Amino acid sequence: MITCTLTYEIDPNQVDAFEAYGRVWIGLVNRFGGTHHGYWLPHEGANDIAYAKFSFPSLTAYEAYRIASMDDADCQKAFAFAQRTGCIRRYDRSFTRPVLDALPIEALEDLA
Repeated sequence: MITCTLTYEIDPNQVDAFEAYGRVWIGLVNRFGGTHHGYWLPHEGANDIAYAKFSFPSLTAYEAYRIASMDDADCQKAFAFAQRTGCIRRYDRSFTRPVLDALPIEALEDLA
């Protein structure tokens, strides 16, 4: 599994527009076979930083989603909405792999 983490710099006057954009992308990512983990919007602290995370089974599956999204009418409408409202100033994308299961403390002895 590969998880994409997006860090957005958003227009603090367009948080409602960005939230609508994010809610649309939750459905779009899920429709393309990903698992969206949600958006995190400003609350305390910086008022122009937001986050999103979503996963795909592999980097190949993620790349297929990216290619397909360029030809998908709904994705293009979402991109156009962000452009029109100016809700996103910039974003950074990084990829990680999740660690979701626990190990017993004794497992550390085998790794030392």
